[in-house]
Amino acid sequence: MPEHTETRFLADRMLGTLTRYLRFMGYDTVSANGFAAGNPDEDTRLLELAGNDHRILLTRDHELARRGGDSAVLIVEGDVLAQVQQLLDLGLVEPRLPLSRCSLCNSVLREATESEIASARYAPHARTGYSFFWCDRCRKLYWNGSHGRHIRERIESCISS
Repeated sequence: MPEHTETRFLADRMLGTLTRYLRFMGYDTVSANGFAAGNPDEDTRLLELAGNDHRILLTRDHELARRGGDSAVLIVEGDVLAQVQQLLDLGLVEPRLPLSRCSLCNSVLREATESEIASARYAPHARTGYSFFWCDRCRKLYWNGSHGRHIRERIESCISS
């Protein structure tokens, strides 16, 4: 069984925005939104997956959190920044934004090639001062631009308030 030095998460369907934030923060976060909808045994599947993959289950569901015991965290706030703050307070995450994971699919990003940057119509024209990263699965380009700065500022506001 592999040892994981960093906390990994599994988020229920009610935590899509938190999932994206955790991925921006570099945390390996699987979302239940990636599973087929309508499975009456989904909660049991989430508990099994969290246990088998050594992930902390994040949920807004009181009963699911109770069933998950020490391996689950009941997310009590509705606002994503308050949710991040709760995880910061519990010592489960650190305020950072390494651009190391795709916010859509959770894949590890790699440095983008010049051709990948050029092929992304949404890439900034002025590229000086930016670092570019690529998701092989989604074929999406990421860079350390204003969107990333805005998310970083929002995350940092959690720890300064």
